[in-house]
Amino acid sequence: MGISTHVLDVSRGRPAAGVRVVLERRSSDGGGDGWRRLGEGATDDDGRVAALLPGGVALEAGVHRITFALGEWFAARGVDAFYPEAAIAFHVRHPGEHHHVPLLLSPFGYSTYRGS
Repeated sequence: MGISTHVLDVSRGRPAAGVRVVLERRSSDGGGDGWRRLGEGATDDDGRVAALLPGGVALEAGVHRITFALGEWFAARGVDAFYPEAAIAFHVRHPGEHHHVPLLLSPFGYSTYRGS
């Protein structure tokens, strides 16, 4: 299956279009900083990235991380924000399932949960 996300700006009550998003997987070999980039994208007009894994790349079990570039997104809108990024790490235990990681954000906070 895959990994998707949906970002909503709760301070405006609107989808957050154009947020840069990076998906990584923790390396088991311990090389580098411990993370290997798998995919990236930007949220669409509805605040979604439907598939963060590139075509042909299978989802594997292990710890993954999605990093959302919040500071640059808010700065582009002239908003002073506290968090430059939100890095959400989560465990994929069943690679055959779809994993949806939504993000609710505002200039001074964010929250997430496992979506469907």
